[in-house]
This record gives sequence, C-alpha cells and structure tokens, in this order.
Amino acid sequence: MSNKKTQIGEGAMVEYVTAMIGGQLFGLPISRVQDVFMPERVTRVPLASREIAGVLNLRGRIVTVVDMRSRLGLPRDEDGKTPMAVGVDLRGESYGLLIDQIGEVLRLPEDGKEENPVNLDPRMAKLAGGVHRLDGQLMVVLDVDRVL
Repeated sequence: MSNKKTQIGEGAMVEYVTAMIGGQLFGLPISRVQDVFMPERVTRVPLASREIAGVLNLRGRIVTVVDMRSRLGLPRDEDGKTPMAVGVDLRGESYGLLIDQIGEVLRLPEDGKEENPVNLDPRMAKLAGGVHRLDGQLMVVLDVDRVL
C-alpha cells in the first residue's frame, strides 16, 4: 500500500473524506486528513482574518481553526448545529477545517477526476483541485494546500 492508492485492474483508486459545506459536497484526500473532531472552546485570535475562527487545544496541540464557510465566501450557518472539523497538517502545523457535516469515505478512481468546470463558483474553484461527478452530484476536491 503506497500512499493510500491501491492498484486495481482499471487504475489507481483514491480515498476521499467527504464533507458538506453550505450544501455543497467536498472531498478531502484521505492522505491529508489527520482526524475528525468536534471543535470545542475555540479561542478567537485578535486581528486574525475573518476566515480564522480561532485556535483550540486538541490533545495538547495548538490547532488553528479555519472557517470553511467564510473561506468559500458563504454565509454563516444559522441552523445552530454544532460544526465538525477535519484536522489537516501543513508543513508540521495543525489546522482544523470547520465544516457543516462530515460524510463517508469514498473510494473513487483517480482517472475519474476532472478539471474544474468553467461554471464552478470562482470562490470554490480557487480552492479546488478538480471535481468528481457522482450520481447527480458534483464532489469538489479540496486542495488542502490552496485552502491554507
């Protein structure tokens, strides 16, 4: 098993952790996802951009929490549900991406990934590393490096 891609007759498969943000399905490559957690006691950071929800202590590590709705230019979620967070790492720093809800892990063929469609919302397109067309739904692949 090299890098979470398994060879199957028709080509490499990639696993994605799926998440809903503002009614849109997103996929994060599972190789980039450290964990999924309920963010508790997020401390605001003075003078931080609107997209930074704050920082929290996750098992002794300081995690910067990124509000993905804000990052995507979406309105705040007003339904009062507790957001979830997906823990990712970038160059040794830990981040939590605030999402509306976590989905399942999907195994999709690597060659099923398409370029961003021209009609993709530009705010999503600049964070997307392509899309997968699932039955009746578009899953936008989040490029973790671009998000952060």
